[in-house]
Amino acid sequence: MKQDYNRIALVGIEQEEYDIIKANYSGHIIWHQSIPKIVVKDEVLYMEKSNGIGMLPVDKVVYYGIYDNDFDFISGLAIWRGACYPNAAAMLDCRFKIPCLVKALAHSRFSAPRGFISAGASVNVGNDTVAKWGNWHCGENKHRFTGEWESEFTATTEPYYEGEAVRIMIIGDVYWQIKLEGDSWLKSIHPDNAGFMEVDTELLADTLHIKNTLNMDMIGNDYIVAKDGSKYLLEVNHIPNITRFEDVRQVYLSTVIEWIK
Repeated sequence: MKQDYNRIALVGIEQEEYDIIKANYSGHIIWHQSIPKIVVKDEVLYMEKSNGIGMLPVDKVVYYGIYDNDFDFISGLAIWRGACYPNAAAMLDCRFKIPCLVKALAHSRFSAPRGFISAGASVNVGNDTVAKWGNWHCGENKHRFTGEWESEFTATTEPYYEGEAVRIMIIGDVYWQIKLEGDSWLKSIHPDNAGFMEVDTELLADTLHIKNTLNMDMIGNDYIVAKDGSKYLLEVNHIPNITRFEDVRQVYLSTVIEWIK
């Protein structure tokens, strides 16, 4: 029988959310706002203490965030195969944007062909095109162009679609559709006028299918709904922002609090 250490780890959780989770958990907590050192030995996960030297075993891990150096950490959680929220193996599959996109496009009803450019290569296109690179899952690292363009980084390309940018976000069984906004062609959840809207049942079904196929506990899929009604999957966010909207934050917190019991 697996030993119960009465200890969980919270990694990447901000102070305000940490305080709420701590108030609803009677056991011990190791809390890190950056990536901690870990050891997996005999199917037990040991994590460095919040303060001081040494490591302690933990029963469960809640991870929230995207860090430049987090892939190895997530790999360790997946090797452990213990209780991790979100599912560590699914996070591993979706941490790097291009491999995640390849998987998602294979399962989406709304996939469209992509192009690819190696770092240092150039491409000449006749139509409005968007290049995307990097693994930050954010509104940056994108370039819109027509004609000749040389990419400094390995990038994917896709047609620029004129239309409404939306996000379907799911935490557990709860879902929302968010209208993305922005002063330029770049849209995100951060502008003040971004907000909830009526859920498109087709986009919800598509997102649910991808979420379930990839065994994800939470997901944020960005789509474009073109002026002619056509729909296109843009990208998958494996850890979507949970603090921008209070309704989303509350559902996230209640989900985590129930999960750590």
